[in-house]
Amino acid sequence: MPDPSNIEIPEQFESERLLIRAPRPGDGPELNAAIRESIAELRPWMPWADHIPTLAETEANMCSAYDRYKAGTDLRLNLYLKGTRTLVGCSGLHDIDWSVPKFDIGYWVRTSYAGQGYITEAVNAITAFAFDQLGAKRVSVCMNPLNVRSRLVAERCGFELEGTIRNHLRDTQGRLRDTRVYSKIRP
Repeated sequence: MPDPSNIEIPEQFESERLLIRAPRPGDGPELNAAIRESIAELRPWMPWADHIPTLAETEANMCSAYDRYKAGTDLRLNLYLKGTRTLVGCSGLHDIDWSVPKFDIGYWVRTSYAGQGYITEAVNAITAFAFDQLGAKRVSVCMNPLNVRSRLVAERCGFELEGTIRNHLRDTQGRLRDTRVYSKIRP
């Protein structure tokens, strides 16, 4: 079984338009601004978007995410326009099982950058990173079936629908909801 402490996990890489990198202490203000701008679009899908965090909460979250990245237990990634400090969204590799290795990818886009292909670009780059740099055998996307934009990203990126897990989780209002599972595997 691979040990994440023996794997060199790069802290950043690039796609055509994006610098994709691990969160760092000091990233809180830009992330907080992106969350504040996007809270209405995030709230229906992201359980953590139940309130607008304070700047101190966001900075503490960035520091914790950085520690988990360094430990290889959760690989959150910030998405910046190349050559700027402008955060266009967040993604990452979560629910990691290094014994396979396999990862779930999650993503969200800042409202002012929605519909411009940034998340599709990021998901393609992060999926390649998982396969090529981390030795992934499986990358999956799990989502609320009602989240059409998320489904379209998965489909544009070539993830295959595996199925729907019925009555799998509670939605942000506490109602039971299904989970749609898409995946890519290493051939």
